[in-house]
Amino acid sequence: MPENPTYDLMLLLDTAAPDEQRSKVLDEVERILSTNGATVVGKHDWGSRKMAFEIRHKNDADYHLLQFQGSPEVPAALDRYLRLSDGVVRFRVIKLRPATPAPPDLRAAATEQAAPEPESAPVERV
Repeated sequence: MPENPTYDLMLLLDTAAPDEQRSKVLDEVERILSTNGATVVGKHDWGSRKMAFEIRHKNDADYHLLQFQGSPEVPAALDRYLRLSDGVVRFRVIKLRPATPAPPDLRAAATEQAAPEPESAPVERV
């Protein structure tokens, strides 16, 4: 029996929604995955980020990437729930090709960029 394909669920949650609402959406997504026999292989919380373009008068969103392996019925179950959920700005489920590289760790990259650069000594002009 062939192995189930791997999928990426990119989930953009409304930053104006209460924390409980966003947690509820993430918990329900994981419940849907487990009840449909899918296995979560990666969870990436990329935090609040500015979007490339405005969606429904919102300029930023709380980004989450969930990677899972499951049958082709799982994306349909996620689609049904996420279309009706409050607090979801946008989502996309993508079937990955075998040997697709791992996603970048954007939290670590943001930390490296936010690190202050060492101050140089003032240059004395003569």
